[in-house]
Amino acid sequence: MSRIFRSAFIAWVALRHGLDELVLSSFKHPWLRLLTRVVSIGRNLDKPRGQRLREALERLGPIFVKFGQVLSTRRDLLPPDIADELALLQDRVPPFSSEISVATVERALGKPLDAVFSSFDKTPVASASIAQVHFAVLREGPHAGKQVAVKVLRPNMRPVIDKDVDLMRTAARWVEKLSVDGKRLKPQEVVDEFDKYLHDELDLLREASNAAQLRRNMAGLDLVLIPEMYWDYCRDDVLVMERMNGVPINQFQTLRDKGVDIPRLARDGVTIFFTQVFRDGFFHADMHPGNIQVSTDPRTFGQYISLDFGIVGTLTEFDKEYLAQNFTAFFRRDYKRVAELHIESGWVPAETRVDELESAIRAVCEPYFDRPLKEISLGMVLMRLFQTSRRFHVEIQPQLVLLQKTLLNIEGLGRQLDPELDLWSTAKPFLEKWMMEQVGPQKLLQQLKAEAPQYAKLLPLLPRLVHDYLRDRPDDVRAEMRALLKEQRRTNKLLYGLIFSGLGFMLGLVVSQILIRIRLW
Repeated sequence: MSRIFRSAFIAWVALRHGLDELVLSSFKHPWLRLLTRVVSIGRNLDKPRGQRLREALERLGPIFVKFGQVLSTRRDLLPPDIADELALLQDRVPPFSSEISVATVERALGKPLDAVFSSFDKTPVASASIAQVHFAVLREGPHAGKQVAVKVLRPNMRPVIDKDVDLMRTAARWVEKLSVDGKRLKPQEVVDEFDKYLHDELDLLREASNAAQLRRNMAGLDLVLIPEMYWDYCRDDVLVMERMNGVPINQFQTLRDKGVDIPRLARDGVTIFFTQVFRDGFFHADMHPGNIQVSTDPRTFGQYISLDFGIVGTLTEFDKEYLAQNFTAFFRRDYKRVAELHIESGWVPAETRVDELESAIRAVCEPYFDRPLKEISLGMVLMRLFQTSRRFHVEIQPQLVLLQKTLLNIEGLGRQLDPELDLWSTAKPFLEKWMMEQVGPQKLLQQLKAEAPQYAKLLPLLPRLVHDYLRDRPDDVRAEMRALLKEQRRTNKLLYGLIFSGLGFMLGLVVSQILIRIRLW
């Protein structure tokens, strides 16, 4: 019954916001188009369709808000107006009761609250769709007296999520069957992707491990602060970490009043992003303003503070090499190579014509290269590329979707901080250095060092392995040796002929020069 009531409520919200007109308009059955016109009678649908969709998702609750946030990253699937509107979704969720929060912490840690914390602020400082955060001070252990932030998972989230995701899957199946664009939009794959993100965020131990990895990677960069995780108090539904004090990144006037160098802050943000992506292949993939602060502590003044590590992106060596070659080709305006890389990687069907894909990519990118660098929007280039990708049925890789989404966030935030920010010139020296490290002699030496222990194990075994091979296959080896010797004799004759011919030519040249000089003398 609960599923029936929930389905009825979703249908009512959809009709109230005119989503039937938004969805049914792409359906191929005539009676569904007729139904669209009938249900639209007497309703005010003056608002843009993207705004109506965003407001409906906010009305349906935190799970649908999260779904809209994930959907906003798939600009390869959505029209730009809807993607832009969904990007405005924020986790505006009322907090749950402090009694539930305290009970969750005590159950997770197996101790009374007073035994772990000397103080615990029962009023949450932040509340989102998955968890809320309380400030506290540790009482016991080596970190006694430390100010901490305690993140507590919302109660009974898993069954709520599972029910709503099941409903989304059912709707996705119908959309795929009935909609003209159903197969291209891949609604079931999008729901599966959303399900994975949500369940990753439900495991706070996973978030703590993500934070610890980023903290190690960023140590020594002196541009970003990541809270320390206190593992003795971390569980899958409770997370205790170092309390960070800073100003939210979107409070620009407050930052200026405190003397923060805003243009430098914008450049540092780009450096942090490219370092995490291209050096480490492990990056914070949820870098919206709610998760970024700026330190005003005199010891770390002006440094970024990263929070909320539920969603991170990873890149394999193959991904990074692919990106290196693409960036190199883009900088050289070698659009044919970009097209070939898309085909070689399997992103587009093998039968795709290289010249057609090259022409489409050139049409997207060429107008931007003729502008001043500060006027180039990488976000706009990506959006145009996504639109082009539909025509060629490009399969956007999940790991790069997070990269693209984070790049859009970084560029938008950077231009808010500094409208004169030149993303290309800021990133290009870093990328050129990184690409040289990826394909240059330094990379070769690194790989040789990494493989050296394996080589050290194999080298002593080589004589025995060769002996065993020769013993087990004497006839084949003799035949191969005879063929090699025959080929070697032929090669030697050719080399001797070339050498003697060269010597004869040189000798003739010397003699002729001597004769010429004698005559001149």
